[in-house]
Amino acid sequence: MKTGESISESSARAALAMLSHRKGFTLIEVLIVCVVIGALAAVAIPRYTGAKERAYAAAMTADLHTVAIYEEQFAAENHGQYFSGTATNDSPLDGFVPSKDVTVILTAFNILGSQLADWTALARHGQTTESCELRSGVITCTTDNALTTGWISVN
Repeated sequence: MKTGESISESSARAALAMLSHRKGFTLIEVLIVCVVIGALAAVAIPRYTGAKERAYAAAMTADLHTVAIYEEQFAAENHGQYFSGTATNDSPLDGFVPSKDVTVILTAFNILGSQLADWTALARHGQTTESCELRSGVITCTTDNALTTGWISVN
């Protein structure tokens, strides 16, 4: 302590000297940062997963809308008869090419000489357990994902 200096001034100088030599973070500071990052991740990860699932469903739905146009055009040119088969990105079906990682399975019910012909389509995406089905003009998607459980009707 210098002459003429009070005790509180010397304590303040000592504390300041200790702070200037301090390097790194305390354990409490590191733990607080970890808790904040964990809380942000807990909010962001489910939202990201849900967004991916919705994107996959959108791709399958778009493919089902497109294949419906192909089916009806084919039927108009072939006396009301529909086509069946499986379409993938690598192996198109009668000109229809689905989106990447999407497989579309078409099932036709043709009765020759009758107006009772009909068809259904099932779309599956390779990156999810979700699938979408087109039956009687209604697209219905289902999933096993806990974040988006149940059936989703899309038109």
